[in-house]
Amino acid sequence: MSATTSVTSSGSTTTGRTLPLTEGSVFQRILRGAVTPGGAVFILAAILFVAVLTANPSFGEPPQLIRFIGRTAPIVIAAMGQYYVIVSGEFDLSMGAVIATQVVIAGNFIGEDESRVLPALVLMFVIGAVVGLINGLATTLLRVPSFIVTLGTMLALGGLVRYMTGGAATGNPVDSFREIGRGTIDDVPVLEVLPYSVIILVVVMAAGVWLMRSPFGRTIIATGDNPDAAALAGAHVWWVKTRAFILSSLSATIAGILLVGYAGVHPSVGAGYEFQAITAVVLGGVVLGGGRGWLLSAAAGAFALELLFSFLNFQEIESTWRPTVQGVIIILAVAAAGRAWSLGRRPSRTSPPAAPAEPAPSPTSARPGTETGEN
Repeated sequence: MSATTSVTSSGSTTTGRTLPLTEGSVFQRILRGAVTPGGAVFILAAILFVAVLTANPSFGEPPQLIRFIGRTAPIVIAAMGQYYVIVSGEFDLSMGAVIATQVVIAGNFIGEDESRVLPALVLMFVIGAVVGLINGLATTLLRVPSFIVTLGTMLALGGLVRYMTGGAATGNPVDSFREIGRGTIDDVPVLEVLPYSVIILVVVMAAGVWLMRSPFGRTIIATGDNPDAAALAGAHVWWVKTRAFILSSLSATIAGILLVGYAGVHPSVGAGYEFQAITAVVLGGVVLGGGRGWLLSAAAGAFALELLFSFLNFQEIESTWRPTVQGVIIILAVAAAGRAWSLGRRPSRTSPPAAPAEPAPSPTSARPGTETGEN
């Protein structure tokens, strides 16, 4: 310790022996964050990046890396959408079916008519919002478990898509629409190219960070942690969860728009995306059951998952192993995250006796270990 001069809240100065606010305190905060499930995924992603780089040194070149981020953007956006639902304490199994529906709409409604691009985009977002609204209201007002509701939505939309297409690729939107997903800005310094999908990803991610720092973000965390306490504090739990489902379906819509550029128009586009998104979210340390987890950790989980698949591909391991890998990841990640968060909540043996019970927290409060908006 050393004698320092500090400024009090009133503006006066005091001289005494205080602990300086140096890099050590910042380092300690980073270290504490790294040992949480939400922070560990960033370390995992870095390790996997090094492994991929070792297997394929050209992967680290800026043009190759930015293209990888562009290709990964759809699943990252889908994972962030799934995050809102899971952190609120629910599930959304309809994401893949929503993506397939949007892809088919784009292919058959737009066709080669350039003037239909903008109306099609509006229609796709409206359909996405309606699907999310139905999922949310059926879960909250009808009190049907979200697993069952979204499973039913997945089957209903899947049947509709097969009816519309006959199970085969039909229609093909104009190139201007497909450029949203596969187009690039050329002659960018260092990167050489900048995919539109990366720009869209950054915008969606920034909007998500802002949203989770807002009162709604804190309320959705509180709702997932303890819906009864959140309701007693004045939160409209049914509307909070319904908005989470709407955000999930809108995220799936954006992912579908991008996938039209990468994968074309086929009813199988988006198949299994709901499970990839859930895998990414739990890999990011978000607790199934709600109330704990960070948005950017879910996004990092998606990147880590794609890096793992890239590494397996470079090792010439067949892609048919992907579902097995995802299943193992879900089991291990859920077990590890649940134990880590429970250890974090366990009181110290040397701590003083617990204080009398406090009144129910407000929806804008967050307990230690929950997301406070600092993504």
